[in-house]
This record gives sequence, structure tokens and C-alpha cells, in this order.
Amino acid sequence: MSQSQTDQSANRVLIFDTTLRDGEQSPGASMTLEEKLQVAELLDEMGVDVIEAGFPIASNGDFESVQEVARVVKNAIVCGLARAGQKDIDRAGEALRDAKQGRIHTFISTSPVHMKHKLQMEPEDVLDAVISSVTRARNWTDNVEWSPEDATRTEHDYLCACVEAAIKAGATTINIPDTVGYSVPEEYGALIAMLKSCVPNIDKAVISTHCHNDLGLAVANSLAGVASGARQVECTINGIGERAGNAALEEIVMALKVRGDAMPFETGIDSEMIARASKLVSSVTAFPVQYNKAIVGQNAFAHESGIHQDGMLKNTQTYEIMTPESVGISKSSLVMGKHSGRHAFRKKLEELGYDLGQNAVEDAFRRFKDLADKKKHVFDDDIVALVDDEMAAGEGVLKVVALKIVCGTEGPQEATLTLDVSGEEKTVVATGDGPVDATFNAIGELFPHKAHLQLYQVHAVTEGTDAQAEVSVRLEEDGKTVTGRGAETDTLVASARAYVSALNKLIVKRRKSAPEALQAS
Repeated sequence: MSQSQTDQSANRVLIFDTTLRDGEQSPGASMTLEEKLQVAELLDEMGVDVIEAGFPIASNGDFESVQEVARVVKNAIVCGLARAGQKDIDRAGEALRDAKQGRIHTFISTSPVHMKHKLQMEPEDVLDAVISSVTRARNWTDNVEWSPEDATRTEHDYLCACVEAAIKAGATTINIPDTVGYSVPEEYGALIAMLKSCVPNIDKAVISTHCHNDLGLAVANSLAGVASGARQVECTINGIGERAGNAALEEIVMALKVRGDAMPFETGIDSEMIARASKLVSSVTAFPVQYNKAIVGQNAFAHESGIHQDGMLKNTQTYEIMTPESVGISKSSLVMGKHSGRHAFRKKLEELGYDLGQNAVEDAFRRFKDLADKKKHVFDDDIVALVDDEMAAGEGVLKVVALKIVCGTEGPQEATLTLDVSGEEKTVVATGDGPVDATFNAIGELFPHKAHLQLYQVHAVTEGTDAQAEVSVRLEEDGKTVTGRGAETDTLVASARAYVSALNKLIVKRRKSAPEALQAS
């Protein structure tokens, strides 16, 4: 019997995190190997049951990532995704050799539209592929998950036949993906209930949900599936994923925790680590979390209305259904300033979920002092942006040393930039159509490249005219897309840092030349 089955009780819901696989398929969300390992170790620490580490056949980089995650994860099951082909499954099995607990997750499309237009296969041939792929996976491990891609648009009789065949062939988990985010909760819950009542051997496998958010219903559909008998939920940190994303882990976990009266289920997640995980994933992907995002958004525990403030002062339960501490968010937001010392700063970093070495703390403290001299108030979000930027700047071939801008109503605008290129400082003066263009032109002269700018985005980390600017830059080169981020009170310096951060990621990708990434459910 598999780990997932032995851990299961009537009310226990397994959390299957696919941030490293489905989440990374978000355009621009690619992570380096080091970043993936950092995320995987945190997911393992917070109690995730299954970590889907990647799609090993997709590229050499994906294979290496799954292999390395399998080596470092101590408690969770490490999962690799594979299509129904033998090469895919064998590649996944090889990547998982060193895992303490490994799982192969294999899938094939079962809906009429997918079988006809995508696979160009007849239903009976797809059914044969289900049996052969699960059988092949069982040669590698007794922990096999099978998914009928586009399950929610599959004919029920055929879906039941495929699920029954997969379990008979040895699948221990059956995942039911709402691949295109088409379902509504009542419909998805009924689908899970139908499978439980119509598939004769369904009691031999754990039923899993995998819902996409195209209609904003991923979490609602997942919870409807749990209410109907599913005992594993596939989700991602911050809800990242293809198109509109996946069910958000933090929303699933806290919905079950807060509304135990309506949904008497539990997970093994340490909810106090949720905010830390959210910030880490946002940092490594350069995907900002929307301010009003449930659980982890900047405004999730903020109250501006006078009526709300009055209620909060009298009793926090008037307007908060959970405490900030329950998800790892500190109540205080204004505690640091220019008179704060290293000890207080290090303590604040610990409260915010950072564990930095002495040199990294010193570098971050130096930038914090500089920031405190410029800003009247230093908020937690300022420190988070500062440290994340410092950590990103500490790695890579390129580093911004100095930047001077000449701009105004009369052109041309001019940028004098000094970069550290592999330990050697280089300076150039460049012009452009505006100060940002001049800055990026200067970077291009000091470090020639063929990357194309796809996105340039600026937002203020906190309020006020002295707020730090957080800049995101997305670059594309030969089909490879990366996103860099920079933070500074000076928007132009932040822009330079973001562009250089993206270039550093491209340099890493150049060194790991690999086939084009494949797509999956």
C-alpha cells in the first residue's frame, strides 16, 4: 500500500503542491535550480505531502531539477510528471531514483475534443495507453498517480472505464483535472461522487482534484471535490499556474482550517509558514501577489474604513475570521527605522521568515540604513522588497555598481552606468528615448545581448512619495523567457537592477541549453 493511502484517514486531505511543475509553466515564471531547491525545502518543511518537482522529459534542466529535489526532500513524496509514452515514464523513473519516497504521475487526454484534435487517437487506443502507461510506471514504483486530462469534459461512461482500468493496472491515486477551468462546484462535486459510486475498485485509490482557475472557481471546485470524497488536492503557492492559474494552496488550507464546522477535514500544513512560502515564490518568480489576494495579499489583514477600524479596536473578530499570526504575518507594520540596530534588524528578518548568513545580513542592513535615511517610515514590505532584491543581486555575472541620469524636457536623456561584469567594473555613457531607455541601452553596451524586452512594470511597495519602487522586467531570448526584479527608492536604479537580474537568469539558461519545455494539464 502506498504512503498516500497509509497516511489517509476519513478526514485527512493530502496536499499535493505543483508549484515547481504547473506553477512554473506560467509564462515568465521559470526558476533556476537553486531557486527550485529553496522552494522545495520550504514546502517540505511546512508539511506538504507530495511535491511535484517537474516534468523530467521536458528538458535536461527539468530532469536535473527533479533529480536534485528528490535528493534534498526529507519527508514529502517527490513526484515527476510523465505522458503516457514509455520514454516519458522511464525518464521520470530515472529522475526519482534517489527519492526517499517517489511517485510517477502519468496522464493522457480522455475528452472527445482532445482525443480527436490533440491526440488523433480512437477511444479504445487511449484506453490501451492508460493500461500500458500505468503498468510501465509500476515497474519503477508502487506509488503511481494517473490523470485523465480534460476529465471534466470527458463522457462519464468512458471516464469510469479509464479510471477502473488505471486502478486495475496499479494506480494508487486517481487525479481528476479540470484542465481548462470549465466546471462549477456543484458539477465538479457531482463528478467525484459519480466516480465513487460507479467505479467498482475506486476504494483502492485516493481521488485527487486538480482545478484550474479560468472562471475563478479553482478553490471552490477543489473543496466541492473534497466534500464529495476526494482526499488529495493539487494546488500551488499563490495560485500560480498556466493561464489564470491553479487552486491556491493557502486558500485551500485556510478554508479547511477556518471553516471546520462546514468542512470537517484537516491537512498536515503548518499554516504559520504560509506567508513565508508566498513571499519566497513571489520573489523567485518575480510574480507580485495582488494586494487583495486572499490570505497572503498586502491588504488581507488591513483595515482603512473608520467603521472597520472601530470594530477592530473593540474586538478583532468583528472583521477578521483568522489572525495574521495563523498564516505567519506579523501584526506590526511600522517597527523599524534609522535608529534600529543590527540585532533588531536580524530579529525582524527572522520574523519575516528569512534565515541569512552573516555577510548577507550585513549587506541587507547596509541597504536598510540607506533606505531609512531616505524614507520617513520603513514598513515590513519595504524590508521584504529590499532583502529579496539584495539576495537576487548577490548572485550572477552582472551587478549594478553606480548609475547617474541626465533627463528632463530637453533631450537626449543620458545614463552613465557602471556595471561589475564577472568582477571587472566597466563604465559607459549612453543616450535613449527617456531615462529608462538610456539605462537599458547602457546595459546593452556593457553586456551585449540579443534579448528582447517583453515587459517593464513598476509599482510602489508601500504608500507615499518616498516609497520604494519595485520594478519587474521580462526578457526573451531564443524562446527562453525570464523575469528579473529590482527594488529601490530611485525608480531608475530599481529598473537597472531588474534588467540586470533578468540578464543573470538568461546567462544561467544559456549554460543549460535544453529542449523547449513541454506543456501538460
